[in-house]
Amino acid sequence: MTTAEFSKLFAILSLITWAGTLTTIVLAVMHRRNPDSSAGYLFDDIRRNAVWFAFPVALVTTLGSLYLSQIAHFVPCPLCWYQRICMYPLFVALLVGGLRRDREVWTYVLPPAVVGAVIALYHTQLQAFPKQAHFCKIGAESCTTRWIWEFGFVSIPFMSLAAFSFIIAMMLVVRSDRSDYLDEDEDADASPTEDTLSLSARGAS
Repeated sequence: MTTAEFSKLFAILSLITWAGTLTTIVLAVMHRRNPDSSAGYLFDDIRRNAVWFAFPVALVTTLGSLYLSQIAHFVPCPLCWYQRICMYPLFVALLVGGLRRDREVWTYVLPPAVVGAVIALYHTQLQAFPKQAHFCKIGAESCTTRWIWEFGFVSIPFMSLAAFSFIIAMMLVVRSDRSDYLDEDEDADASPTEDTLSLSARGAS
């Protein structure tokens, strides 16, 4: 596969990733409104497998960035390196969290993903509107250099932002499972038991 074909493939994958993120958000809203609907059940399925949906996105993003720098010889700028620092540990954390069925995996995946997304968002707009003052430059290359520019708007940081956004969405889905669990426990604690009701009735009589 040539670098041009690789670039187009990853541009398409990033758009699919964005579609997955938006679909998850819509299903989450529908689930909140009616958990017993078809959309609600589909969201529950996503929630059960959210870590395993996020894992391949983190892995492919990591391998893709290594291809671009080590094989295609695209020079990573400082902002690219900051995003890599945030992304590279995620596929390991997600793999371990998935294997351990860790319900708290979002606590250590979400923070670096959010930081990476913020950097990727700034970098995306910087490449979209390169005629602005910025600090980012390494050697002769600037952070505004468009190594990839597919469909007139898909750049490397845009792809990075798509991956971070999807991982964030999946981690929020995992967190929502914990929130629902805690809400159910609180409701159970707040509900009077049959024994309590029986004692109350006897006292009243």
